Amino acid sequence: MQLVQEIYRVTARFPRDEIYGLVSQLRRAAISIPSNIAEGYGRGGNDYARFIGMAYGSLLELETQLELAKRLAFMSDEEAQRLHDRTSEVGRMLNGLRRAVRKT
Repeated sequence: MQLVQEIYRVTARFPRDEIYGLVSQLRRAAISIPSNIAEGYGRGGNDYARFIGMAYGSLLELETQLELAKRLAFMSDEEAQRLHDRTSEVGRMLNGLRRAVRKT
């Protein structure tokens, strides 16, 4: 959820003409991560692992979109690095969660 909040804060400063483009894509990918975890948890069983996989896919989309935003200079190098660090942390957490769910 912290990653989603950071994405919203950073994208609020993107150019206005990107509101329906990259801003929308970044926000949807970010929101999709915790949403998929929650939905998978609610369904339980094998669905949980599948939804964690979808959350990981959304994380990879987010990382790709952040790289594009950085290349287009929509955010500072410091912001880009902070978000990269945060996405790496979330990726490690998702991998750990996926391993734990598969053991059960």
